Formats: sequence, C-alpha cells, structure tokens
Amino acid sequence: MKKIFISGNFNILHPGHLRLFRYAKEIADILIVGVFSDKLAGKNSLVNENLRLESVKSNSYVNQVLLIDQTLEKSISKLKPNYILKGKEYENSYNIEETIVKEYGGNLIFSSGEVVFSSLYLLKYSLENKLNFNLPQEYLLRHFIETEKLIKLVNNFSNLKILVIGDLIVDEYITCDALGMSQEDPTIVVTPIESKKFIGGAGIVASHAASLGSNVNFITVLGDDINKDFTEKTLLKYNVNGNFLVDDTRPTTLKQRFITNNKTLLRVSHLHQTAINLKLQKEIINLVKNIITNTDIVIFSDFNYGCLPKSLVDNIIKIAKKNSVMMIADSQSSSQLGDISRFKNMNLITPTEREARLSVRDNESGLVILAEKLRKKSNANNIFLKIGEEGLLVHAETSNNNSWLTDRIPALNLQPVDVAGAGDSMMITSAMILSSGGNIWEAAYIGSIAAAIQVGRVGNIPLKVQEIFDHINS
Repeated sequence: MKKIFISGNFNILHPGHLRLFRYAKEIADILIVGVFSDKLAGKNSLVNENLRLESVKSNSYVNQVLLIDQTLEKSISKLKPNYILKGKEYENSYNIEETIVKEYGGNLIFSSGEVVFSSLYLLKYSLENKLNFNLPQEYLLRHFIETEKLIKLVNNFSNLKILVIGDLIVDEYITCDALGMSQEDPTIVVTPIESKKFIGGAGIVASHAASLGSNVNFITVLGDDINKDFTEKTLLKYNVNGNFLVDDTRPTTLKQRFITNNKTLLRVSHLHQTAINLKLQKEIINLVKNIITNTDIVIFSDFNYGCLPKSLVDNIIKIAKKNSVMMIADSQSSSQLGDISRFKNMNLITPTEREARLSVRDNESGLVILAEKLRKKSNANNIFLKIGEEGLLVHAETSNNNSWLTDRIPALNLQPVDVAGAGDSMMITSAMILSSGGNIWEAAYIGSIAAAIQVGRVGNIPLKVQEIFDHINS
C-alpha cells in the first residue's frame, strides 16, 4: 500500500489543510501526518503539541499521526513514504525533503488541493450531528470570547450610525407548478402559483442594520419603475432612511427565481452593469459629505452593477478617512467582473474565495497565502474569506504591527435552506460588532451566527437582535 506524508505545525486545522489531506488520499492509501513538537516548532507553536496532535488525529482522512521531536529528515528516512506532499507555495523554495526522497526513490510533490472542494469530512459530520446549528466551542475558547461581552456589544447596536452605499437588488421568488414536458420541444412547462419579492443587495445590508437597532442612511440608484415603488415602501417599513437617486435610463435591478418543489428551475436577471453617469456620482458625493460627520461606519455593498464606479469609491474613501470613519467593503463578482482590492484601506473586506482569486489572479495558492496576497494588495486591516459550506477563514491584524493571525470558523448551519444573502448578513453584523468596540474574532463569530440564521430561511428577511441572542445563549 502506498504511503504519503505531510508535516507541519497545525495550530489550527483550516480548510486549506483539509484540501491537502483529501488530495493526499486520492494519491495514496495511507496518509501519515507529522506534527512538529513544541520544542521543534519554537515560537510558531501557538497551541500545545498535545492539542495539535488530537486535532489532526480527529480528521477522518488521516491514518497515522506522529510527533516530530527530533529532525524532519530522521522522521522521513525512517518512514520512507512513497510521496511527500507540500503546499504549492513551497514549490519554488529550498526543500530539505527533496534530497532525502531521492535517496530511497520517493517523490516530492506540491499542491494546494482542488480549488473547488466539497469537504467529505464536514459532510460526514453534518450527517452525524442532528443539530441544525453548531457553535464552535474551541474557537470561543481560543479567543476568550465571553457571552456577557457579546450581549453588551449587540446591545450597543442601537447607538450606531451607519451609512450603506451600493447596488440595490429586488429578489423575486416565483413558485411554480410543473405541468410536464412540452410536446413541441424538450422544454419544461410550469404554471406560476405565487410570487414574493424581497429586498436584496445593498438594500438588505441596510435593512439588517436598521432592524438590529442602528440609525441607517442608505444611498443607491433606482430605475423609474414599479420596483422602485416596492423598494421605497419596503425600506420605509424597515426604518431605513433611503436616499434614492433615480436614473430613468436603467431599471431597478430585479432578479427572478422560478422554483418548483423547492428547486430552482431558472434565474432571470433584469439589470444594467454600466457605471452611473457623472451627474449621479456628484450627487452621491454631496450626500456623503452631508452625512459623514454623523456616521460611525461606511459600508460599501458592491455587486458590480454600476452604482460604485472606481472614481466614486476613491472619492468616498478620501471623505471617510478625513473624518476618521470606519470602512467595510464587500464586492460580489457574478462573472469575471469585480475586484475587491479596489476598496483600499478598509478595516474589513469580506470576499469569497473565488472573488479573492480573481482579485489577485491566483488559482493555485492555499487559502492563507491567498488571503495574505489580497491583504497586501488592498491594504485591508482584516479579511474574512468566505468559503461556502466550509465556513469562514479569518485573516486578522494583531496588535503587533505587520503581524497577522489566521483562524477558521466552520459553517454553523449544517442544513441551509437558502444561501442567498448569507454574506450580506455576515458583513453588516461583523461591521457593527467592530464599531461597537469588539475585536475581529468576536466580529467573525457574530457574523457567522448571522449568516447561519439567514441561510435557515427562504428570502432576505432582516435580522432581529433576539435571534442573535437566542444563539449566543444556546
């Protein structure tokens, strides 16, 4: 049976490790993982060696775990694995393993696993765990997160003044009855039964903040149409102070989903992706100047539909920096459009893995290296890398200048109903925790709770404080 060997410190088992483990088991039958002892790892040992060993042992991909307490060379020479696997980022560096494997005819290979990855380990866990909501107790202990402080931070939401700027979207869910296959051509025939609209995009970001008790100003551009009327009435009901600029040359963005038996048959988008004109940009700048002196946080909620062209973003950033206002950004990329790194000097950016890779043009590096590349390019203080069913990778600034830590929160809701809007709810609640005086680890935790609540229901519905309290206390 073929053996493959991976070594490291493994302070935190993050998704990049899971990818590497899974890839290793596709190559060989037996995966052996070497964990460097506290003595050997030195200052890179942030977690006690026994805890690190137990963490790796608990992974279903790993067949054998050993503590490396002498030298890596001696361990490899004794094991003589058929393959030694290292991350892609080490490929152009000096690797001491290369000389050793040549001596006994082994192979040194480099990979970060697959870019697209569905973790069988997490799937196995979700099947075994009957709870729909799983709180990350180890994460809470690592970062000394206390329930009493979280409650105080959330209660402080009512003191915040928030400005949200970005693309509004109206989401329409059309429930259909499937009649069958057309006799004329291979097309499914349906009859619409019910239609329900929700506020989405930057609109739901503003709505979450208002529903959680904050004073919210929202700036966006709408078309002169029926969806503009729906938007104005709905956001008024949600207590959002809307600053709506109208452009009759473009529609209010509408996304329709045709659904049968809880399955999406078709999505139709009605939108323009061209940048808004200079006149509208100047109007937005004037609005920002009037609002900024009474603002704690500026939220950029960008869907790349034209509301936030680069020149406008740069001007708003200058205004916010001049007034020492916290800035948070999310920029969603539906195709090859979008670059989250154009939002410079943010306190926090929240891209998906795909959006991060598009921004730095890197489809190979592991997640931690990817996050660091994006941090350098954007000059962001903190990065939340959203990785779908694998949860969240937190790349965070420390009190020591030019030092960053990485940790992971798994997906908390293991049986999502509708994933739309998860990132929006995470971003705004995390931003509000930071502005309330919380640290980045507390922000990531509350943001993950908000996302888990959101994906547990169909459509974008504004969050309530009591929902968050219910899960903090569970």
